[in-house]
Amino acid sequence: MRTLLTLLWYLFAGYSLLCLVLYVAQRQLIFFPVPAQLPPANPLILQQDHAQVWVSQQPRPGQQALLYFGGNAEDVSVSLHEFAAAFPTHAIYLMHYRGYGGSSGKPSEQALVADALALYDKLTSEHSDFTVIGRSLGTGVAVQLAARRPLQQLVLITPFDSLTAVARQQMPYIPVGWLLKDRFESHYFAADIRAATLLLLAQQDEIISAKRSEALYQAFTAGTATLIRYPGNHNSYLPASQIAAWLQSN
Repeated sequence: MRTLLTLLWYLFAGYSLLCLVLYVAQRQLIFFPVPAQLPPANPLILQQDHAQVWVSQQPRPGQQALLYFGGNAEDVSVSLHEFAAAFPTHAIYLMHYRGYGGSSGKPSEQALVADALALYDKLTSEHSDFTVIGRSLGTGVAVQLAARRPLQQLVLITPFDSLTAVARQQMPYIPVGWLLKDRFESHYFAADIRAATLLLLAQQDEIISAKRSEALYQAFTAGTATLIRYPGNHNSYLPASQIAAWLQSN
């Protein structure tokens, strides 16, 4: 009996230590800041609390603007010219999250959403017709922006309904509901979105299960969202020109 109790104690201590490590290091597991391969020569700079946020931009006069929010380890700078070519009538703005590609500060859900809202509000003096694209982690930012500001179009690439739900699937024996700070509960915001929304799901997505993306789709008001599946995995390259074509056909 003493041996069994000792073994149970060590198992409990080990499990508790694992939970503590995951809690302390969770943002290092969610966010993977990368430098900009093509640092913007003329960045739009947002002066935020405790951070200076850089935005790669291709300015263009007119009402139409495209805002892009990338994945957790994505360097958005390399996509500027491609988005500009695929959306020639739009001004292009690609946000470098805090800690990414020249931006200072540390990333968190609250900070990234605040930065996205600040970028949108700054641009309303120049544009009134906004298309927002989010990819993977960036869908959590894009959804909250779309729920709080009027958009013309919203595109979500490999989206999820809740980062908490994704973590539960990947770590079913860890109490992530108690530990997670950045939850990105997109399904709570979906019903408030009025913009025409396109959800793009990778058929072999090994990170975000189809169940999680479909749950987000179901959270939208009927008739608001369209779901398209495309071949590939979570990190498969998806040309901006193809996204533009899908938008035109839906």
